Amino acid sequence: MNETIVCAVGNVATQPVYRELATGPSARFRLAVTARYLDRGKNEWTDGHTNFFTVWANRQLATNAAGSLNVGDPVVVQGRLKVRSDVREGQSWTSADIDAVAIGHDLARGTSAFRRTPRPEAGAAAAPDRPEPDWETQPSEGEAQQTPEPAAVT
Repeated sequence: MNETIVCAVGNVATQPVYRELATGPSARFRLAVTARYLDRGKNEWTDGHTNFFTVWANRQLATNAAGSLNVGDPVVVQGRLKVRSDVREGQSWTSADIDAVAIGHDLARGTSAFRRTPRPEAGAAAAPDRPEPDWETQPSEGEAQQTPEPAAVT
């Protein structure tokens, strides 16, 4: 299937609205994307036209976006662009939505503190904790190369 994947850089224009639906969590917010250009006559940067998109996030992305984003935050959004045309009360309306795949703060305009969300426990079937793997690609001199033993299947 062909889809239009976009990456939009802008500011959160509305506080994210979070909902628990039968299909899982969902969140939406408006994203303002303003073009900037150098006005050579005035020799200064000037704001151009602002485009507004409704960003939709689902499942864990919705939960994390609702807990992380506030109005005015600079963000980068990647997702599928969906343009819809509608007739409401005799008037034609066109809306541009982004079905988000990834959302993040724009670190070119500030800092952010990342926190992992805990994964739900799968119960007793969860894999036991394993030590961190040795990422060395070549053994140091005088050291024998060890072959990892296969994990026991129970």
